[in-house]
Amino acid sequence: MAPTVEAPAGLHLQEEESEDVKEISRDEFPEGFVFGVATSAYQVEGAAKEGGRGPSIWDAFSYTPGKIFDGTNGDVAVDQYHRYKEDVDVIAKMGFDVYRFSISWSRIFPDGFGAEVNKEGIAYYNNLIDTLLQKGIRSSVTLYHWDLPQKLHESMGGWLNREIVNYFAQYAETCFTAIGDRVKHWITLNEPLQTAVNGYATGIFAPGRCSDRSKSPVGDSSTEPYLVAHNQLLAHAVAVDIYRKKFQDKQGGVIGITVDGEGSEPFTDAEGDKEAAQRRLEFQFGWFLDPLYFGDYPAIMRKKVGDRLPQFSPDEVALLLGSVDFVGLNHYTTRYVIPSFQSSEDEFFVDQDIHRIAEWEGNTIGERAASEWLYIVPWGFRKVLKWLTERYNRPPIYVTENGMDDEDSEITLLDQALNDTKRVNYFKGYLKSLAKAIREGVDVRGYFAWSLIDNFEWSQGYTKRFGLVFVDYKNELKRHPKSSAHWFTSFLHRTDNQDCLVNGENRH
Repeated sequence: MAPTVEAPAGLHLQEEESEDVKEISRDEFPEGFVFGVATSAYQVEGAAKEGGRGPSIWDAFSYTPGKIFDGTNGDVAVDQYHRYKEDVDVIAKMGFDVYRFSISWSRIFPDGFGAEVNKEGIAYYNNLIDTLLQKGIRSSVTLYHWDLPQKLHESMGGWLNREIVNYFAQYAETCFTAIGDRVKHWITLNEPLQTAVNGYATGIFAPGRCSDRSKSPVGDSSTEPYLVAHNQLLAHAVAVDIYRKKFQDKQGGVIGITVDGEGSEPFTDAEGDKEAAQRRLEFQFGWFLDPLYFGDYPAIMRKKVGDRLPQFSPDEVALLLGSVDFVGLNHYTTRYVIPSFQSSEDEFFVDQDIHRIAEWEGNTIGERAASEWLYIVPWGFRKVLKWLTERYNRPPIYVTENGMDDEDSEITLLDQALNDTKRVNYFKGYLKSLAKAIREGVDVRGYFAWSLIDNFEWSQGYTKRFGLVFVDYKNELKRHPKSSAHWFTSFLHRTDNQDCLVNGENRH
C-alpha cells in the first residue's frame, strides 16, 4: 500500500470522482466493436510436463522457495490444457466475440530454439483455435506473455542478450506459419515493462534478477531493465517485419504490441506535480511506444537515465518506426503523482523522480481491490486513453486487459464468492469511461476483460482471483460462473431473447 501523506494546498480534484455506477449497454459502443476475454498460458494451461513442453523461467522461479506467496506453481494451474473445450463453451455462452490467449514458447520449442518444432504443442493450439471457431469465437494470440524458455535464459542470458531477437523471430515465424491462416489478431509481447522492471529491477517476477543481494545473487537494477526492454522492442519489430513481408497479405491479419500502465494524475495543481505525472506516463507508455512512433525513447528518459539507456542504430530505427497496426493497452488503476521525496520506491521510480499516492489523510483515490496496487478509478481509464490518442496521433487501440481481483479465502462460502458485486460495478464504471472516451474521439476497437477464469496470479500464487469464472481449487478445479459472468452475458446479448448463462446452463 502506498504510504499516506498530508495533502498540500491546492489539491487537484477530479470532477469525475463522484461518477456513480450506471448501467451500460453494448449499443453504446460502435458497430464492429469487439468484446473479448483474456488469459495467458502459464496462468491457465497447466500440463507443465506434458505434450513435449519444456521448462520456462516461471517454472524455475516458482519452484524457488519464497518466490511465490503461497508456495504454489503453475504445474497444473487451472488445467485448461485438458479442459479447453469446457472453457470455450463458457466463453461462447457468455457471448464474447474473441478469446485472447498466449502461446507457451516452450510448447513450440522446448529449449526455445532448434530445428525441430514440437508437433504436440502445435496440435494443442490448432485444436484450441478450431474449437473456438466452431463456436463462432475468434482468436487474439499473444506470442510472449512472460514465460521465456528456461534453456534460453540459462544458455545465453535470455532477454539480456541481443541474440534473443533471432530466436524470437524463429519462434514467431513458426507460429505465423502454423496457425496464421485462422488467427487475424496478433500481439507480439505482453507488458514488456513488467518483464523489464519486475523481472530485472525489483526481482519479484521471473527470472528474479535485481541489485538487492538478499533477493538475488545476480543482477543490476540500474542497467538490466533498460537492456531487456531494448531487446524486447527489437524482437517485436523483427517479428512484425517477418509477418508483414511473408504473411500479412495472404493471411489478412493485424499485429501489434500490448503495453501497460496506470493512470497518472498530478496530486496538486503545482507545476512540479504536473511534470511528475507526465514523466510517469512517459516512463510507462513512452518507453515502448515512442520508439515505435518517433524512433527513440522519450527525451525525459534520455535525460534521467543517461548512458544506461541503450541507443538504436539507424537500421533499428527504420525497423521500429511504424511497426504496429494497433496498440494493445492493459490498464487497471490510477494514482496521484508528485516529485519524489526521500522515496523508498524501487530504483525504477527513483529514475522517474516520482512518488505515487493512492491514500492520504484518510482519503483514497478509489476503493481498493484485493491487490495492494489496484484501486478502482474509472475516470483514470479515460484519461489514459486520451493521453495515448493525443501523443500518438489517434492510433487504433484494443484494451487487451482490464479487471480487478478478490482475495481468495478458505472460509468464504461458494455463494458469497460468486456474488462479486464489486467486480460487476468495476466493469460498469470502466466501460462507461471507455464509451465516453470513444465519443470524444479515441479510436478504441475492442475490449478484453481480465480474466476469463481464476488462475495462477504470478508471485501471488492462487491468493488473488481475477476471474469471471470461479475455480474451486479444492474440488477438482470445478468451474462456477460468478455474477460478473452473468452480467457480461446479459450485456453482450443485449435485450433480445438469446440464451443467458445461469448456473452454467443455457436458459431463456
